[in-house]
This record gives sequence, C-alpha cells and structure tokens, in this order.
Amino acid sequence: MKFKFFVILGIIMVSSVLNAQMKLNGAGATFPYVIYSKWFDVYHQKTGIQFNYQSIGSGGGIKQVIEGTVDFGASDAPMTDQQLKEAQSKRGTEILHIPTVMGAVVVTYNLPQTGKGLKLTPEVLTDIFLGKVKKWNDPRITSLNKGKNLPDKAIFVAHRSDGSGTTNIFTGYLSKVSNEWKNKVGQGTSVNWPVGLGGKGNEGVAGLVKQTQGAIGYVELAYAVQNGLPYAALKNKAGNFVEPTFASVSQAAAGFIKNMPADLRVEITNAGGKDSYPISAFTWLLVYKNMKDKGKAKAISDFLRWAVTEGQKFAPGLYYAPLPKEVVKLDEKKISNITVK
Repeated sequence: MKFKFFVILGIIMVSSVLNAQMKLNGAGATFPYVIYSKWFDVYHQKTGIQFNYQSIGSGGGIKQVIEGTVDFGASDAPMTDQQLKEAQSKRGTEILHIPTVMGAVVVTYNLPQTGKGLKLTPEVLTDIFLGKVKKWNDPRITSLNKGKNLPDKAIFVAHRSDGSGTTNIFTGYLSKVSNEWKNKVGQGTSVNWPVGLGGKGNEGVAGLVKQTQGAIGYVELAYAVQNGLPYAALKNKAGNFVEPTFASVSQAAAGFIKNMPADLRVEITNAGGKDSYPISAFTWLLVYKNMKDKGKAKAISDFLRWAVTEGQKFAPGLYYAPLPKEVVKLDEKKISNITVK
C-alpha cells in the first residue's frame, strides 16, 4: 500500500512539475480580455499551466494563428474562408472556432448633463458614424429623448484604430440596418471611417470617450462598466428599445442556436425577438485541429473543456453572457477533434 501511495504521489508531483513548466501563448481579441484574464489566472492556480496572452485585437490574433507564432488565437470576427484556406496551406491543419462566451457591443457616450438612458435608433446611430448627424441637440436625437438635456455640442466619434473583431461586429450591424453604410463603408475588422478618431483596443476607445465630453464610441460592455461610462438603449429589429443585459444577449442568440453551422461561425447581430439586444455576438478561441506538441494539445483541450463548462460561472460577474447549453455541447464535440500530428 505504501508503495502504491508513493507511486501515485510521484505521478501527481511529476504532473504538477510538467504543468508548471507548460506555457501556452495566445494573442487576439480585446473584447473577451476581461474574462480571459480571469480564466487564465484561475486555471493557472488550478493546474500550474501558464498563459501568455497578448490583447492585440482580433485582426492580430488571426494573423498570428495563420503565421503559426501562437498556440491559440482569439477573435470576435470569424475567420473568413480565404483566411482559413491560407492557414490550411501554411500550417497544414484546419483551424477550429470554439465559441467561449457571448457579449454585447455597446454604444457608450460622455454627456454628464444628459446622464444614463439615451435612446438611439439604427438610422440615427448610422448617421452619427457617417458624420451626417453632427450635434447632440439634433432634432433626430432630441425627438427620441424627450425630457433629456442634450447640449448644443459637437459629436466626437471614437472608433478602433487596430484590426478589431469588435469593429467587425459593429460595422456588420450597421451594414445590416443601413444600405448606405453597407455600400459606402461596409463590414470588416478595419474600415475607412467617414469621421472620428481611433483608439487602440476596447480600452483605447473607452479612454477616448471618457476623456472627451461629447464623445460617442463602441466598446464591449465590460469596458463601459469598468470606466463608469453610460451606454445607449438601441431600437431592435422588433421595434423595442433594449439595453444590453445577459438576458437580452441570450435572447439574440436563441434564434440562431438550432441552425448553428457545423464550423460554429455565426453572427447574431440584428436578431429578431422583442427582447433581443441588436449588437450581440459570440467570441471565439481559434485553435489548430492537428497540433505538433502532444503536451500542448492536451493542455489546450483540457483548458477549453473547463472554460466552456466550469469557467462559464465567471461570465455574469464580468458582464458577459454564458454560453447556452446547446452551444456547450457543440463546443465539447469540436474540442474532442483536437489531435496530434
């Protein structure tokens, strides 16, 4: 019995040492950085595995996955078919998209005299970012916000300067609700903005809005909350003004879950449903289906299984919506496909 005890103890100690030496390198989206940081810390305490994650934007994460300079990437914009083909050609393996949480891109603003509860329609929001609505007391805004003190002040537009999945979500939404936006600007991780000033990362846009009275910008919900910034209620496809909440983001996803594509790449902006928040989105970790390192393959697989199950309990406290159980099952099936060459 003593011999068995020491053998088991030895195995546990060796496993702990190996995990302590294991480091996984990743890069990409700033949108989920708040919860990823929490997950990486908790999982490190649990297993000894270290994570080095660079929050450089979805565009950078996709690029590094294609180039093979990271063990995993992160993006709020699904990789395009062309990017997947390029990765297959360069890396010799398929890239898997693993949805990790859901979140809301919010329209945040800095109007101390106005306070919380600003209402915006898709048409007015689009025209603000097109530079056609230039002042906060424009009749199109005041008519939506009767009783609110809206100043005779120029609107300062803040947007992302880096390749960004948050931008892809936001411009994808604007492209769905406005043909003018779709034709003039379009959707992408980077676009030619008609007006405004760029900030790097969600934190950069939040910083610009926070330091500039009259500013408006788009960020992931957690960044608005962390910076004490208000955010608008947006008129959704059903005609209701909805604020971003866990329930309204989950409602946006509900209509898409039954028809999730096999590769799990799906956009849920401008969803139907009376309570759906219109700029909702999944965010993904990008992983190699076939990996060269057996230890890293197991470490990533184990972490992903933990993140989409136990890790979901951290989501609400950090202003993300947990994955629906149907998506968790799809994730687990996809994670089981990770192998070693």
